[in-house]
Amino acid sequence: MLDFQRTKKEDVVRFAPFFRGQMTHVSDFSLCYQFMWHKHFTPDFCVAEDCLILKEVYAGRDWFHYPLSRTGDAEAERRAVALIEDYCREKEMRLHFTNVAEKNVPWLVLRYGQDVSVTNIRRWRDYLYAAEDFRTYAGGKYSGQRNHVNKFKKQYPDWTFSVYRPEDEEELLAFLHTYDGVQRAKENYLADEEMDEVYELVPEIGKFSLLCGLLRAGGQIVACSIGEVCGDMIVVHVEKALRGYEGAYPMVAQQFALAFTGGDIKYLNRMDDAGDMGLRKSKLQYLPCEVVGKYNISPRRAIDRVAHLPTLNTPRLTLSPVRDEDADTYARLAGDEERNRWWGYDWHEDAPSASPQAGWFLTFARDLFREKMELPLGIYADGKLAGEVVLHRFGYAAEAEVGMRLLPEEEGKGYAAEAVSAVCEYAFSKLELERVEAKCFHENARSGRSLLLAGMHRTAEDATYVYFEKTPKM
Repeated sequence: MLDFQRTKKEDVVRFAPFFRGQMTHVSDFSLCYQFMWHKHFTPDFCVAEDCLILKEVYAGRDWFHYPLSRTGDAEAERRAVALIEDYCREKEMRLHFTNVAEKNVPWLVLRYGQDVSVTNIRRWRDYLYAAEDFRTYAGGKYSGQRNHVNKFKKQYPDWTFSVYRPEDEEELLAFLHTYDGVQRAKENYLADEEMDEVYELVPEIGKFSLLCGLLRAGGQIVACSIGEVCGDMIVVHVEKALRGYEGAYPMVAQQFALAFTGGDIKYLNRMDDAGDMGLRKSKLQYLPCEVVGKYNISPRRAIDRVAHLPTLNTPRLTLSPVRDEDADTYARLAGDEERNRWWGYDWHEDAPSASPQAGWFLTFARDLFREKMELPLGIYADGKLAGEVVLHRFGYAAEAEVGMRLLPEEEGKGYAAEAVSAVCEYAFSKLELERVEAKCFHENARSGRSLLLAGMHRTAEDATYVYFEKTPKM
C-alpha cells in the first residue's frame, strides 16, 4: 500500500532528484512550480518503484500526477501506476491522473479501454521553445524580437548581463519591489500571488540550484530571469522587466538563453498562459516548437456503467434490489453485530447514531450504489428476503470483490453459493469483468465452503483471511 506524506513548502527540495532529470517537458515537475504554487495544490507525496508520486486535491477531486521515475524508467512508472490503482481500490477513491505527458497517453487509454475520459485543457499547456532560436533570434520570423534587442542595445550602450550571485540578493529584491509597484495596480490576484511567491523564491536560489540572470542598464537592474534545469530544458519561472525600458524583455530572454543553454540544454519551457489572451498572444509570437499537453486521464470502472440494479434469477432464488417493505428485515440482517463481524465492516462508522432507524440501513446501501461504490442485491427465496450479495471494491483492471450474508434462519440451504455463482456470471457476461475476488476470515469456514461451491478457487491466505477468485474460464 502506498504511504503518502504531506509536503511542506520548504521540503519540496527533496523532489530534486526526480525533477532534475525529467524528460516530460511538463513544467509542473519542477521545484519552483511546486514551491511557488504550493498554496493552491499542497500535494501529498510518496516514492514507490523509485518513482515520485504526487497526489493533490483540486476542485474537490483527488488527482495523482503521473509517476515520475528518478532514472526515466518507463516500466517502473507503469508499475507505479498499478500501485496507484490498488491504492484507490483499497481507499475506495476514484482514480484521476493529471500531468500525463503525451507519450504516456496511448498506453493508458489502451489499459482502460473505451471507459476512459481524456482531457487536455488549453490554458494549462506549456510553451516549449528551441533554445537556439532564443540565442540567435535568427531569420525573418524573429525580426521583431531582433529589432527590439537592437533598440535596447543602442539606447543603453552600457548594458550588462550577469549571472546572479548571493551578494546580489538585496539589489534583486529592490528591483522586484520597483516592478511590483506597477504590477499591483493591475489588481490581478494571480499576478499578486505570483509576486508574493517570487519574493520567497529569491532566498532559495542557491538551495534550489536555480539559474538567475540580471540585465542592467545605467548600472541598475532593469530585468531578470530565473529558471531551473529539468532534463534537456530550462523551465523559466520568473521573467520581469521594468516598464519604460523598450526591448528589455526580448533582451533578457536572449541573454538568459546565451548564458545558460547549449550542450544538453535544448529547450526553454516558458510555462502556460493560464488563459490570459494577452499572454497567449505574446507566447505564440515567440514561435514555440511545441505547445506541451498536460493530459488528464480518468478511467471508469465497470460499475460506473450500471444505471439501475439488475434482477437475476437462479433455479431457487431471485437476486434483485431490496424492496421498501423489506427495510425492517434488511435492518435485522445488516445490523446484526455478532454475525456481521464476518462482514468486515462496522456500520457504526457511518450510522447517524448508535441505534439508527431501520430504514437507514437500506437508504445507506442505496446511497452506496448511487455513488457507484457497490452493487447490492437482495437474495429472495420464495418471495422473502433471505440475505444479500454484493459486488464491491471495483478496480481498474476489470476486477471486483463479492461478499454475501444470510439471515440466521436461511443458512445451510446452499443459498450463498447459488447467489455468488449467479453474481459472478453477471459480472463476467454483463459487466465484462475479468476477475471476481472474495475473502473470508479463517474462523468462518462455512463461508469458505460456500465460495468453493460457487466455483471460486482458493488463491492465498494471510494471518486474517483466506483469499479466493474466479475468472471467466473457471
